[in-house]
Amino acid sequence: MKLATVILAAGQGTRMKSERPKVLHPLAGRPLIRYAVETAQKLTHTPPVLVVGHKARAIRESVGHGVRYVEQAEQLGTGHAVLQTQEILQGQADLVLVTYADMPLLTVETLRRLVERQQENSGPITMLTLVHNNPRGFGRVVRDDDGDVTAVVEEAVATPEQLEIQELNAAVYCFDAEWLWDHLPRIPLSLPKQEYYLTDLVGMATGEGKRVEVITLEDPTEALGINTRVHLAEAETVLRRRVNRRWMLSGVTIVDPATTYIEPGVTIGRDTTIWPNTHLRGTTTVGRRCTIGPNTIIEDCRIGDNCRVLASVLEQAVMEDDADIGPFGHLRKGARLCRGAHVGNFGEVKNATLGPGAKMGHFSYLGDAEVGAEANIGAGTITCNYDGVRKHKTVIEDGAFIGSDTMLVAPVRVGRKAKTGAGAVVTHDIPDGAVAYGVPARVRGNEDKEKAG
Repeated sequence: MKLATVILAAGQGTRMKSERPKVLHPLAGRPLIRYAVETAQKLTHTPPVLVVGHKARAIRESVGHGVRYVEQAEQLGTGHAVLQTQEILQGQADLVLVTYADMPLLTVETLRRLVERQQENSGPITMLTLVHNNPRGFGRVVRDDDGDVTAVVEEAVATPEQLEIQELNAAVYCFDAEWLWDHLPRIPLSLPKQEYYLTDLVGMATGEGKRVEVITLEDPTEALGINTRVHLAEAETVLRRRVNRRWMLSGVTIVDPATTYIEPGVTIGRDTTIWPNTHLRGTTTVGRRCTIGPNTIIEDCRIGDNCRVLASVLEQAVMEDDADIGPFGHLRKGARLCRGAHVGNFGEVKNATLGPGAKMGHFSYLGDAEVGAEANIGAGTITCNYDGVRKHKTVIEDGAFIGSDTMLVAPVRVGRKAKTGAGAVVTHDIPDGAVAYGVPARVRGNEDKEKAG
């Protein structure tokens, strides 16, 4: 059977108290809506239909391609929202799955079970329910003496007896498409909100003597919908717990999962240890046998095997195998530590490469620089790379030794195995093997020539 998926994302989300559309609030580093879209895309090759309304343009710009858009100009309830998709979906699929952009924790496995149950169902609807003692505003699932579903009663109109029911409607459905398109226009207008609700289709189906099947969530947290920032924080906690558990079962040691923040796009190799208060964000990859943290933030970086990152911040940087940094180091965009390179405490690297085995011990800044293999960068070394208009490059070749507090005024080159004295201000290139010192730095052996000149 061919499946179409509909994701409802037209609501205003007023309880978020934000200028940003609710479904664009970030959850673990990505917009909330991305989770629903990616889950739907995994179910079928047919692009999901996204029903938008409030701030539709911003949502379109965020989600981009890979979905089909339908606009609900007036927000007149969930039944009215799905009705807007009839024109493009009728006759295109046998089943229609309806889910929500603000339910990011639903898994592909759960939705697949829902679809498979409806494929076996002789009736027109299979619905998702959960059993919980905290109703969170969900409607109650009413059953008859034989245990068959007869209706869904919204909390606002439920009787005291119905309010005691702990089986709740998660409001996610898989419909027989032909039946759905025939019955959507018949949904009655609900008062006092003047809206049309999908829940009424359950009573319509059972009133016709047709069977409504149910899939009950094994993990009720999957049904968590985001209506407030409190809910957003709750979802973040659940998602973080899932992600951390997956990595621990894959061979990663997480010393304290409660204080470890790993976004879904991150990958980590076996036998790596993650210490507390570590944040791994974006598309970061971490190799095997690494030690990361504590007190570390890494975003969109590539970390090789056997690396160590202690109490440092890394952004759009690369560490090759056996490199290390910290404590209190900072790798900014374009930084690269080659194999075995070392950056110590309070070192900062921006758009620069430290060659294999190069060392920058402490209190130094390298910007727009290229440092050769086994070079030594002394404490307090600064590349003066910006003249107020343009950035300039510094090249430090293999085996060079840069003395403490050296200022390298770019553009400048320090030759192979050359040295600078402590406190030197280097404004001209230093030849291979030479020693330069002073302010401005002069190459040793050239003093007499300069005096004679």
